[in-house]
Amino acid sequence: MDRRNSRRDVEGNSVITANRLLDGRIVWLAANGQWKTLIQDAKLYPNSTVEEALKARTAHAQEDGLVGIYGVQVTQTVSGPLPVTSRERIRAAGPTVHPDFTPDWHAPHPAPHA
Repeated sequence: MDRRNSRRDVEGNSVITANRLLDGRIVWLAANGQWKTLIQDAKLYPNSTVEEALKARTAHAQEDGLVGIYGVQVTQTVSGPLPVTSRERIRAAGPTVHPDFTPDWHAPHPAPHA
């Protein structure tokens, strides 16, 4: 059972999400089997079948370069899937801080002052 979302309703839909190991980005499983960075591209699974889909995707996590695959319950809107929990809405929307205030992990770190 998907322990991260154990409160999934019997009715309704979910999408499948994970984190890419290469860069830590949040990704969503699309209908074509590719992992996309936008939740709008995510395939909807009826809650009654998402556990089966999770097992299949988790079996390929290492070869796909992913970690933390799990299902997220959503409601369908005109803009696409919308997670029902605040935590997942934040994950779907991206970082909660302005990019100017986050460390640039590509830049070399300055030497500490003595």
